[in-house]
Amino acid sequence: MAATQTASRRSLIRSFFATVAAAGAGLFGVGHAKASAQTSHQAGDMTKKTSTDAQPPGEKPSLFSSWVTYGGLVFIAGKGEHGGGDITVHTTSVLNQLEAELKKAGSSMDKVLKVNVYLADLRDYDAMNEVFRGRFGPRPPVRTTIAAYGGVPGNSLVEIDCIAAR
Repeated sequence: MAATQTASRRSLIRSFFATVAAAGAGLFGVGHAKASAQTSHQAGDMTKKTSTDAQPPGEKPSLFSSWVTYGGLVFIAGKGEHGGGDITVHTTSVLNQLEAELKKAGSSMDKVLKVNVYLADLRDYDAMNEVFRGRFGPRPPVRTTIAAYGGVPGNSLVEIDCIAAR
């Protein structure tokens, strides 16, 4: 009988420690989830917001948003200039449009992290750079520049999009 009681006690003790360990793991998991949620919240609102959120109901849905925010980031759609002028005029207009959209979305030119530049003609590269230089503050973003095969939509000489912090 003593052997049976000893085995039963050991089983009870193992069950107790297993329960305590499981409870501790559960508490750690909950604490970790709370910490992750706080970190995510501190990084910014994890709700997608767009320039089209205030669109009146019943209107035909927009093709795309001019800006989207998510977390601590702002995504600005490509902007182009569809009037007359040379690459200097077009680049100035496009950068002004980007700046206006960034402000609407709660950011600014000095918070831009990444820029994509699409040129209708690669020969405009140097002139575009002259206007571009300094527009994003003393610490410029990373950038990709390409010449778009077939040109830029809307007969713009340049189109620029970007990603920024809020």
